[in-house]
Amino acid sequence: MGQNVERFEDLEIWKLSIKLATDIFKLSQKVQLDKDFGTKDQIRRASLSVSSNIAEGFEYNNNKQFIRFLNYSKGSLGELRSQIFLLKEFNYNNNEFEDLTNQSVNLIKKVKSLINYLNTKIQ
Repeated sequence: MGQNVERFEDLEIWKLSIKLATDIFKLSQKVQLDKDFGTKDQIRRASLSVSSNIAEGFEYNNNKQFIRFLNYSKGSLGELRSQIFLLKEFNYNNNEFEDLTNQSVNLIKKVKSLINYLNTKIQ
């Protein structure tokens, strides 16, 4: 995980998840989602869940617990990618969708990598 990680705020995956959530919130403020309150709420909640689970799992100071919460983050990232895909299908024309999809794919790879690393430390 790195020798300088003392707080969840030091984790690259937490920082990336905050950026992704910020970008999702900006997208959800666009006129196209302004009146679609259900979709707006769902995509926001999924994006918030990623960083929250990383932070919560880290604070347990237990690799097994952290892995469990990292898996929750992966699940939220999958949900988020699905919602982004559906927004594209619903013809919410926005060129940010590809960037958001790429961010979530990149983040899930990093989360998986951390899970793999942590699994080597508990066996």
